[in-house]
Amino acid sequence: MIYRKINMELIVIEDEAEAVVEQLNAALDRLEEEHTIFGGDIETSPIEEPKTPRRSALTHTMAAGETAASAVKMAGEKVVNALRKVI
Repeated sequence: MIYRKINMELIVIEDEAEAVVEQLNAALDRLEEEHTIFGGDIETSPIEEPKTPRRSALTHTMAAGETAASAVKMAGEKVVNALRKVI
């Protein structure tokens, strides 16, 4: 049988960490009722606030969408200008 390890990293405000860990443990207990889970633990460690915020995948996707939309708009304008020159 092949197994797969799932890693997940969360960063939360220190004051909320204990509550988040409690909810994660409860969620794992519910998962374990329907799925076989081997091992696992939840670790917490303090970190300093990053100096520059990291961009999320959603932010990257939205930026890529804006870039694509701008490129399509520019291409459309060039086609219109080319048609005007031909006519």
